Parts: sequence; structure tokens; C-alpha cells
Amino acid sequence: MNPIKLEQVNPAIASLIDNIEKVLIGKRSVIELMVAAVLANGHVLLEDVPGVGKTMMVRALSKSISGEFKRIQFTPDLLPTDVTGVAIFNQKSLEFEFRQGPIFANVILADEINRTSPKTQSALLEAMEERSVTIDGATYRLAEPFFVMATQNPLEYEGTFPLPEAQLDRFFMQVSLGYPTVEEEMRMLSRFSAANPLEELQPVMTTAELAELQRQVSTVKVSEGIKEYIVRLCHRTREHHHIYLGVSPRGSLALFRAVQALAFVRGRDYVIPDDVKELVPVVFAHRMIVKPEARLEGATVDRVLAMILSETRVPVS
Repeated sequence: MNPIKLEQVNPAIASLIDNIEKVLIGKRSVIELMVAAVLANGHVLLEDVPGVGKTMMVRALSKSISGEFKRIQFTPDLLPTDVTGVAIFNQKSLEFEFRQGPIFANVILADEINRTSPKTQSALLEAMEERSVTIDGATYRLAEPFFVMATQNPLEYEGTFPLPEAQLDRFFMQVSLGYPTVEEEMRMLSRFSAANPLEELQPVMTTAELAELQRQVSTVKVSEGIKEYIVRLCHRTREHHHIYLGVSPRGSLALFRAVQALAFVRGRDYVIPDDVKELVPVVFAHRMIVKPEARLEGATVDRVLAMILSETRVPVS
């Protein structure tokens, strides 16, 4: 297909966000972040209470891009092969045949990822990172585009397997939807009173067009001053006296790609410092650990990040 010029991107992305917002009311900022993550080829960890629209948002994204959607409900007895697939012996051909698991789709909802065993978690995270699955020595490429949104319930920890920090680091962003306002919930009741708008949702682009947009994101310009700003913010998290574990180089690369994608979503071919400031909490927070003694003094990751942002010199053009 012909490359999509940058001046044409803003309407294309706006129509995608508007389409998802027909289903998920009042959460445009979160939808923008999700779309930015998709454009940057990243995956999202969504930590929120049940019933706020997590599944609805991911399904709306899938329908909007004409993609295949799969939901995987993570439970303690789920096996890695239940995610990736398994080789089955065919008695007629006397050969093993690979049966694809639900990971072979464009958009995956990994529901309550912390309720399954570390072995199954690792199978999902490996597929996310490598964008392929290896079974019995044979490698199978996953679909393109490929996006995973994993969810966690922040209230219930009994019988769960919390993701280790090294695995949390593999998620591009961590976001939260939160409850709607009174006005937003009133609009939701009105919109869902006659029928479910998700059933009537129509695609606004194809997966091929989305893949082309993903390639265009890398053309967004990032000045040397912005690059230095990103690196300095990362180093400050490693040096801060309240922080036990700071942001890794993978985190600085994730922020770099995220600011390119967010600028692209907003119709710009260049990154500004405000893009960095806006994305630092969702890209950095889940990659950091506060020291226990600092936590007793009331320190939190969000407060430390706010402090670092206020103390780090912002580049000027």
C-alpha cells in the first residue's frame, strides 16, 4: 500500500479514537495512551477493579482495526500450551501437527494475569517479547499487528502470583481506567439502554493500514535535547535516595518510543517536553521499587517521579 503521509495521520488516528470512544465513554486520555502503545508496538498492563470497561476497550480496538480478538482468562490451572498452542500427533499422517493457541490473534486480552502460575506467565511474556512461539524446535511467527493488554485486580491478592519486577519491565505502559464521573455514567446508561454499541461498531481501518502507521511512527523527530532529558530522568530514578530499583535502559527506550507515538497520535512530526512529562508516570512507575524505609515515611513512586520531574532541567529549543 502507499505510505500514509504525516499530515493524513491525525484524521486516521482521530477516527480510531472516536470509534473506540463510542463504546468507552469519558476515557479519551486512556484510549490515546492505548493507541500510542499499539503504534509503538508495545503492550499494556491495566491495573483496575472489575467492571470499568477493560474488556470493552480492547474489543472495541480489535473491531476498529478489523483485527482478530482473543481473550485468555488466566487461572491457576492454565498451562503454557493453553496460551501458545500444542503439537498433536495425527494418526492418519503419522506426523505431529501444530494447533495454534489463542495467542495467535491481533489483539489479546490477558485477563487477571497474576492469577496464573509463573510458568504460564513466562510463556505469555516470551511471546510478547519475541513475537513468536517455539514448539518442539519449530518457530511460529505471531500475527501482525500484535497487541497484548494484560489486566490485574489491585484489590485481591489471595491466591495470586505477582509478576516479578523483571517481567513487569516487559510491559510498555501501566495504566488505569478508574471510575466514570456521574455525567459519564449517565451517558453510558443512555447509550447502552437500547443496544450494546459494541455490536454495531464498524472498522475504521485495516490491520495493514495500522501496520503502516506503526512504521511511520519512527519518522517522528526527537531532538538531542529531548533524548538527553529522557536519559537524565532515567538516571535520576537510579540515583534517588528513596528508590531501591530504578528504571532500566529498556525503560528509557520505551519512553523514547512512547513520546514518538504520542506526538504522532496528536498530529505532530516532532516531540515536545510535555510529551515526556505526560508519559513518565505510565512508562516508569511500574519499573521502579521504593525502599521499605522510605515507604514508611510516606514515599511513593508517583511522588518520587513528581519530584524528579520538578528537579530535572527541561530542554528548550
